[in-house]
This record gives sequence, structure tokens and C-alpha cells, in this order.
Amino acid sequence: MGRASDPLDTYLLRVLCTLLAERSVSRTAIRLNQSQPAISAALKRLREIFNDQLLVRGRDGLVPTERAAELREPARLALGEIERLFVQREHFEPASTQQTFRIGSPDFLAASFLAHLAVSVRRQAPHARVVVQSLGPDLDYEQALATGGLDIVIGNWPEPPEGLRLSLLLEDELVCVMGADNPLARTELSVDAYLQAPHIAPMPYSVAQRGVVETHLASLRLERNVRMVLPFFAQSPYLLPGTDLIFTTARHFAEHYAALLPLVIRPTPLDFPRMRFYQLWHDRTHYSASHRWLRGLLGEAGDRLRAQRPPARG
Repeated sequence: MGRASDPLDTYLLRVLCTLLAERSVSRTAIRLNQSQPAISAALKRLREIFNDQLLVRGRDGLVPTERAAELREPARLALGEIERLFVQREHFEPASTQQTFRIGSPDFLAASFLAHLAVSVRRQAPHARVVVQSLGPDLDYEQALATGGLDIVIGNWPEPPEGLRLSLLLEDELVCVMGADNPLARTELSVDAYLQAPHIAPMPYSVAQRGVVETHLASLRLERNVRMVLPFFAQSPYLLPGTDLIFTTARHFAEHYAALLPLVIRPTPLDFPRMRFYQLWHDRTHYSASHRWLRGLLGEAGDRLRAQRPPARG
């Protein structure tokens, strides 16, 4: 069969597998580093190829049709076989490796995330070395990934950078955290009170990206009253008790410190988008067995962090 007669290429197969896993055009676009219109166009083409809607609207989002359910496992297996064609055989044994793994990340994930990673690495690869490097505006992390200065970068950009592979580690809601003695801790936050209150904000770690909070406020043409800017996220909770400061952060981060300090967590009065934490890597290491192992451990750490959190409170 000639190329022109092949209706399903690798890209469409990958889109199909990801759509069936995510059941969302937007999340598929994020995972595949594509635009939503591109994924919508691919879904339209897939529907034409299989003469089926594949995914239809349901109460909780997109729902696979019976035909799509039949295709899920064969499509996944087919994509796996195609990817195996390009994998270079690499002998990797975690128990004996002495490899150094370099991870770039701000400290916006609760300490328990790295604790989960440390437990897994020490159990599986006791001779390996892990270096966690803080990101900052002066570090070209994309170049570092391309040249081997970093193996993985963890970020929470509203729009992940193009040209890198990525997977979602954790998705969380934004909340306001403040000292228990803050007058606002005893009231329901209004939009005006939130904007006028003195805020702590972390220093941006990328000159090309604004944070989720600032990006959303800018889209609404609003501005909050930032009175302290700190280089590290983990410093912020310790400045809240005894002051009128507010810190807007992910719920898992807030709850970690609320268990250690006299803090109160309140819902945000604005409908902020959920914060997504990603791991990103370069094509250079995509098929490396050792790096696939590392990405798996980071994914497991995100899963454990999500599983240990109590249900979101209103």
C-alpha cells in the first residue's frame, strides 16, 4: 500500500491514544505540545477515518463511543510498537547505576514531593546521585536541557514552552493562605478585599513566563497589592503569622505548611485557573532508559502527593 493510501500516520495515532486517555482536547494539546485547534483538526480527521464520532459530549466532559473503546488498546499497542523501532537498546540497572541526574525546579512543590522522590531513588538506585538546581531568570533551562546541563525541568507555566516533551505531574486549585491572626482569616474574602490586602509574591523564575496568578489578573485588568517579593516559595508561609500578608498558592503547598504553622486557608474570591505542574525534557533524552526511569519516579511522586491530599474544601 502506498504512502498516499495510508490514512493513519503516527501523529494521528498518538493524538488518538492521548485523546482516549485524557478525554479532553485541551489536556491533549498540553500533553502533545500542540495548539487546541491542531488537536481539534486531528480529531476531525480521525472521525473521518473511522467513520465514527469517537468522543462525544457527556455530563463530565468527553466520553468515548463504543468504537473508540474498541480502538483504545489496539491503538496503544500499535503506538508502542512504532516507538520501539526508534529506541536504542540501552542497558540500565537502577540498583547499580552511578549516574547523576540533574533536575531544575523552583521550590513551589511541597517538600513531600522531593521526599517521595528521595525514598524511591534511595530504594531503587542507592548509588545514583540527584542534583536539584533552582531555576532563575538568568538560567536558560531550554539550552540546559538540550546540552545536558539539566535532565528534567519542573515548571507550572500557564502555557508550557514549545519544543519540549512534557507530562503532567500534578493539577491543583489555588487558595489563599494567611496567618490565623489575620483579620481576613475570620471573614469571607471579597474581590476588593483580596486585591487591596498586602500580598507576598514569589520572584519570577523565568523572564519569558508570568505566573498563573499574575497572568489571570492581567487578563481581567486587575492588579493585586504586592508588598513583599521573595526568591523562594518556601519562605512565604513563615512570614504570614503575626502579619496581615496573604499568599496565593496551590492547595497542597498551603496544606503542607498549615500543618506546621498557625495558618488559615481560604478560597480565592476570583476564579483562578487550576495550577498545573509539569515535567519537561528534551528529545535528546526521550528514549533513554535511565531518563525514562527518572521520569517515572517523578510521575509517581506527583501521584502520591495527589493521593495523600484530603478532598478540596470550599
